[in-house]
Amino acid sequence: MIWIPSILLIICCMRLVESSRCPQTCICDNIRSSVICTNKNLTKVPASIPQFTKKLDLRSNDLKLIPGATFAFIPYLTYLNLQKCNIEMIQEGAFRGLGRLVYLNLGFNHIRFIYQESFDGLSSLQHLILEKNQLEEINPGAFSQLGFLNFLNLRDNFLVYLADMLFQGLQQVKWISLSNNMINVLANEAFAGLPNLRRLSLDHNELQYLPGEAFSRMSGLLKLELGWNPITFLGEEAVHMTSLKQLFLNNMALQDVSFRAFERSPQLSLIDLSNNQLRTIQVLTGMEKLNYLNMTGNAIRCDCHLSPFKEWADRLRLKVDLTCFGPGHIHGDHLDSLRAKDLKCDGHNVEEDYIISVPQEKNQSLCPESCDCKTDVKHATCDNKGLQEIPKGFPDETILLDLHKNLFNSVPRHIFSNMKNVISLHLQNCQIRELKLGALSGMKSLVYLYLSNNLVSGINQAVFQDTPNLGYLYLDHNRFSKIPTGTFRYLPNLFSLHMQHNSIATLTNNNMYGAKKLHWVYLTGNNISHIAPTAFRNIQNLKKLHLDDNLLTKVPTEALKGNPSIEELKLSNNPIRYIGNGAFLPISRSLKHLYLNNMGLEKISGDGFTGLGRGFKSLYLENNKLSNLPNMKNFNRLEVINLANNPFQCDCQLLALHRWINTLNLKVGATCASPATLKGQKVRSASLPACPSSTRINDDPR
Repeated sequence: MIWIPSILLIICCMRLVESSRCPQTCICDNIRSSVICTNKNLTKVPASIPQFTKKLDLRSNDLKLIPGATFAFIPYLTYLNLQKCNIEMIQEGAFRGLGRLVYLNLGFNHIRFIYQESFDGLSSLQHLILEKNQLEEINPGAFSQLGFLNFLNLRDNFLVYLADMLFQGLQQVKWISLSNNMINVLANEAFAGLPNLRRLSLDHNELQYLPGEAFSRMSGLLKLELGWNPITFLGEEAVHMTSLKQLFLNNMALQDVSFRAFERSPQLSLIDLSNNQLRTIQVLTGMEKLNYLNMTGNAIRCDCHLSPFKEWADRLRLKVDLTCFGPGHIHGDHLDSLRAKDLKCDGHNVEEDYIISVPQEKNQSLCPESCDCKTDVKHATCDNKGLQEIPKGFPDETILLDLHKNLFNSVPRHIFSNMKNVISLHLQNCQIRELKLGALSGMKSLVYLYLSNNLVSGINQAVFQDTPNLGYLYLDHNRFSKIPTGTFRYLPNLFSLHMQHNSIATLTNNNMYGAKKLHWVYLTGNNISHIAPTAFRNIQNLKKLHLDDNLLTKVPTEALKGNPSIEELKLSNNPIRYIGNGAFLPISRSLKHLYLNNMGLEKISGDGFTGLGRGFKSLYLENNKLSNLPNMKNFNRLEVINLANNPFQCDCQLLALHRWINTLNLKVGATCASPATLKGQKVRSASLPACPSSTRINDDPR
């Protein structure tokens, strides 16, 4: 017992010594165990932060990279703020050791990818903030360690697609915010395995229809925010969520809502349909618990058509927020101030209007034999039916028409003349040889055209005259041997061109004429051996150019001039043996991802990478014949580099590359092929001899 006071005294002294350590640029509060290092231009986390710190605020610094185990020396952290730190990458295991952390703020940074092990070790985390980054992709399993997370904030990013089981592991999450992204596709299992999710925010995205299958997986959701998505129609049983109480569908493009749209969500008490394009509203079935319906900002006429709805609302004592758009004598009146019997039509009654509307309903239900037309999502499918002619008689409101895997041989004139609302047309795998002039006549809304896996060898430019909004054109796996100049002259909004796996031999001058808004060009797997200097002229927004698996023998430097925005260039599997000076200089300011793997590449000149480095993210050089590389010191922001399967000669000439590799916190894959004493060793760990003074070459291998 005599020793207990002494032990306590020693512990207290140790704590005092520990607490006396404080980075010079920071403010340490020993009583609250907090350290504040905000706005200090720090480029890395200070190493002298007291071990027992619980709250660390590093906002507004310049960290850029969070390496593995960065915070392992301060394991008692419960609060960590890394907001506005210019962070571009979180390495795997960056937060390992922070098993007590409850709050992590990574908002307002430049993070593009979340890797599978980015959040390993955060077993107690409850709040994760990732808003206002540049997130494009989240690897499945990235959240699998966050079993106690309550709130996940992913708003204001660049997410487009949510994959199956993306949020796997978030057993306790109650709110996921995905507002202000670019999401247009949800996998059916995207939200599976979230038993405690109560609120989901998907407003301000690009959803064009309600993904009912994905939403039905959320058995406990109470609040769903979908406002500001370009959805035009809600069909029968569109919302199938048994526990949902609040649904926000405001500021969309809704023109029609089925009276049965919500009957599979019987707990709904609030529906917000404000600021849409609705002209009327029907009695909503299965809505016994509904007590508030917001219809403001719609052009709804309070006439005889609305009378049954008014009677129903009065009977339920439903609060309906609706200002009448017409008729003229009650324009501007609130529906609450009117009685059902005051809602009249001029010259005819409710029964007459009902009789007139019946043939329209029948007309909308028409569908060709052997096809399936789903009026709720406006999709029509006749895939894999062995059809030899394109059928007619689809509903006028169809927005997706799927005819793939049939035997059409050609697309006749005016076959789609009544399909003015179709956005997506699927004609892949149909043995089509020709598109007749006028084949796409009337398809002014067409955005996606799929003609993959056919026998097309050429298309007359006039075929596209009636499709000015076409954005995605799939012509891959056909029989094109060339792209005639002017093919795309009538496609001013073409965004993505897919012509992979054809037989194109050359790209001639002005090959892409007219397609001024092209962002992505995919020409993988052709026979391209020559690219004319002006092949891509006037395409100022080109971001991705895939020329891999062709017959190029040199980098098409001249053709890259005038394309200042290219971010991704693929030249893999081309027989390019040598890369000369300034090969990528025309796109050096924009290029982020470069693929030079599997080419038999033997040498890169000393200035082969001139201009590259700043903003450069990934470089693929695996499976070549390189024995050395030029000076790589400017490549200091790399996230991925692959140098595997190259015969590096590990002598003194490789010292510069050796030193550079040792500055990276990345897996490189470079191994020595010679001399025999070092063969098979990693370049990173190999012990390289120094060059004699007479042969030293300024640490710049060329």
